[in-house]
Parts: sequence; C-alpha cells; structure tokens
Amino acid sequence: MGHGDVHESVRAGAGMVASPHHLATEAGRAVLEEGGNAVEAALAAAAAIAVVYPHMNHLGGDGFWLIRDAKGRVAYIEAAGPAGAKASRAFYRERGYDEVPVRGPLAALTVPGQVGGWTLALETARALGGRMPVRRLLEAALDHARAGSPVSASQHRLTALKKDELAAVPGFAEVFLAADGTVPAQGALLRQGRLADTLEQLGRAGLEDFYRGDVGREIATDLERAGSPVTRADIAGYRALRCPPLTVALPTLRLWGSPPPTQGLATLMILALFAKLGVKQPESLAHVHGLIEATKRAFLVRDRVVTDASRLTVDPADFLTDTALEREVAAIDMGRAAPWPHKGAPGDTIWLGAADRHGTTVSYIQSIYWEFGSGLVLPGTGVLMQNRGSSFSLDPRATNPLEPGRRPFHTLNPVLAELADGRVVAFGCMGGEGQPQTNAAVLSRYALFGVPLGAAVARPRWLLGRSWGSDSTSLKLEHGFDGALAERLERAGHEIEPLGPGVSDRLGHAGAVVFHPGRSGFEGTHDPRADGGAAGV
Repeated sequence: MGHGDVHESVRAGAGMVASPHHLATEAGRAVLEEGGNAVEAALAAAAAIAVVYPHMNHLGGDGFWLIRDAKGRVAYIEAAGPAGAKASRAFYRERGYDEVPVRGPLAALTVPGQVGGWTLALETARALGGRMPVRRLLEAALDHARAGSPVSASQHRLTALKKDELAAVPGFAEVFLAADGTVPAQGALLRQGRLADTLEQLGRAGLEDFYRGDVGREIATDLERAGSPVTRADIAGYRALRCPPLTVALPTLRLWGSPPPTQGLATLMILALFAKLGVKQPESLAHVHGLIEATKRAFLVRDRVVTDASRLTVDPADFLTDTALEREVAAIDMGRAAPWPHKGAPGDTIWLGAADRHGTTVSYIQSIYWEFGSGLVLPGTGVLMQNRGSSFSLDPRATNPLEPGRRPFHTLNPVLAELADGRVVAFGCMGGEGQPQTNAAVLSRYALFGVPLGAAVARPRWLLGRSWGSDSTSLKLEHGFDGALAERLERAGHEIEPLGPGVSDRLGHAGAVVFHPGRSGFEGTHDPRADGGAAGV
C-alpha cells in the first residue's frame, strides 16, 4: 500500500538496535559489538540521542523502560520527575497565570527523572551480566556534544517553527541558534560544550551525581536563579521507581505496557479491543475504522482515570479484564463513527529499542514533552529542561491538578509484545496523542495480519485528534492513504483532514526491534519519517 511497502527491515544474527537518529543507533550497535547487553546498548543510544536529537529529548526530561530478560520476565522502570516543592497552584495564581506556562523557567516545574531511570537501568544491565563502565556508555554522547553533531532535518524544521516563542527563553538562543540569532542550517554542527562537561562528570563520578553530587548542585542553583519552583531538596531526593508493568493477553499474543502516570493503558486497550472485533483484512475499512473507534473508547477511559499512580482511585488493570473489554467493545459501531469532541495533547519524544544474543529485549522512551521542552537551558550544565509540568491543571477538580510532589500525566508509553510463535517485539513511537494510535497500527499490521516489519512501520498512517500546530480533532490521513478507503471513512461519519504530500512526521516516529527465537536472529526497523534507522551485529 503506497510508499510504505518498499521500506525494508534490517536483519542480524547477534543483536539489534533501532532509534530515530543514526548516530544514536550506531552508539548502541557498537556497545553490542563489544559484548555489551541490550540494556547497556539502549543506555548508550539513549545518551547519544539526548545530544544529537535535542529538540525531541535531553538530559532534562523523563523516561520509561520495559526490559524483558532471557527467561521472559518483564521489568518496568518509571523515571518521571514530580512537581517541585514550590510548584503549587497558588504559586502560579499569584503570578497572574490561569494555566501553567508552556515555555520558560516557570514551565520547568518538574524534576528531570530520566537520568534516575538510567541509574536503575544500569543496575538491571549489571544484574544481567553487563560489565561496561558508565564512562564507556556515555562515550558517544560526550564525543558528539564536544565535537558537534550535524543539525538534523527535523531539528532544523522545528527550530524554525518555534524560534519566535523560544528565542527569549534563557539559554536557548546561545545553544540552539546560530551566533547571529538565525536558525542553524541542516547539517551545521551543533556543539554543546557545557553538556559535554556534564557528561564527562557523570562518566567520572557516576549517574547519581546528577542528583546528589556536583551536577545536581549546579542544576538546583541554576533552576533557583531562573525562578523555577524546583528546589535543591527536590533534586537531591529524587529516585526512579521499579513498578509492575501493565499486561494483557490477546488470543495470539501478550502485551506489556507502562502504567500510570503514562497513557500505556490506552495502547493496551486499543489493541485488546481491536482483537475482539474479529477483523481479517489489513488496511480495510474494518481495520482502520475499528482501530479509530477503539482509540476513542480507550481515550475516554484514559482521560477519566490516568494520573499519578499514588493518587489513582481505580486499578487500571481493571479496564483490561475480559468483562471490561467486552463492555467497551459493545459500544463500538463498526458502521458508524462515534462523535469525537476530544482535545488531545502534543508531545515530542524518542523511542528506541535493543535486543541481544541472550534474548534480552528493551523498549524505551525518553522525552522533554514539547519540541525543545521548556526551552530553558541551564548555564552551568547545558541541560535543557522539559515542560512536562505544563500538562498539570490549575483547576483542583481536574484529573491531574498541580500539586507539589505530584507526577504529571505522560503521553510516553513503550510497549513489548510476545507472539504465539515466540517472537518478542519491542516497539513504540513519538507523537503525543498519536503514540497509542501508531503503536496499534504498527502492531496490528505486523502481529495480527503478517505485514512485513518495515512496511508495518512505513505504510501511511492516521491520527485522530491534535497534531503539531493544530487544535483540530479531525481524523488526519497521511499522503498515500488509499483514496477509496478515505471516502468510505468519510461516509462512515469521520471528519477527514488529508495531510500534505510526502511522509509526515506529524504521524510520529515509530520503530521496532524483533527477537526471533532459535536461529532466526534479529530484525529491526525505524521510521522513514525520522532521521534514524536500525543496525545489527
């Protein structure tokens, strides 16, 4: 179907890494080649991509890990930083705000949890036999920060798009604009000297230094000077968490996803609901319409219940029981679109995956939320702070009201699947509101309908709800989408909005790594909409 069928996957015999940027993919592949395990490879790729893809992620963001070991046990790491001690609703009301700002120091109101997640991931890597020192895992990231990395097409486009709202945020222009204040050209070298110093210090002193050492003190001092409500005690006291993942069994596969405060429940619900619809043909009206209507049911649940896990009023696993899923499926009309006034959220993220010769498989996501996050670059460390806290509400009756110590709602949700034949699939994407939709499109194609992995990721996609630069709640169809199918969707009641020519990264950057048991080896792919790819050993 369209352009997607010519996109092929990469195969290898001893391991695989996939990410949205080729330099990050290479960082992870090199670790595998040197004998590192999948978690170590993912760490190296995660550090590298925080440097070379800074508009999508950075050290000032959050991250979420799903790690399946060779025995089939799945571990989950939540590295979501809470709101700072001073980040109260009154703090913003007193400053004249009706909503949490989306840019600037007051948008940087949550502790960056990502490096805390790296710490727990490193512990897991060592428990699985990994022996690589932190310095080695940060090596590629440090080199790219010090010597410079080429500005990607995606970074160039989004810098131009957001320059006016970010140029005045402290630190942004100095790091991400040219010396004359213009947008750096695609391919121009981006050097991040302060960030290189930070990575060098973390390699020498260990990742804990980010919170409870010299780096942590620098971060806290700069946040206080900038006016952020995050305190030194908030930084020093932060630790990532190990939690049970969400899981659901479908007739031909089992899924694992990330629990609240992420929207992982939505991805699992969409796929579980779709599996009950009995659709037989990929890219048919039943396939696309069925997934869209399952998305609506899942998002209604998500928006009602997903919040900080410590403040949940219901168990999210209750919505994955057979009884609950049957109730939601009964509300789906396969001939007619349900009304959809829902307003979604944007988001910029990277997903990466890795698998090693032992069968350990990693699905990992890290993000600074919007493109370039808050825009605030801390002068002492070069860390770009996320704006994830802008998803909080100043309405105390909201599902996610702002409170000190509360973790914000996250669009991030890595996914793992085990198929009936033993294949293990790590997959995920960026794209805010579109993440669960793209996850469901890709896995339904690959796992339920047997579409080749590269085509499953690359084929034209759809997005219900908001995309970059638009508040519309229409059903957006990518260029190359079958015209007759689009007409049938419109007749079924969907409000269709065709996107422009070519592939569109508004539909997310998806990727997948597959471990084939036995002698079949590994397979990987990453989205032609991004700047990355997959590489194996």
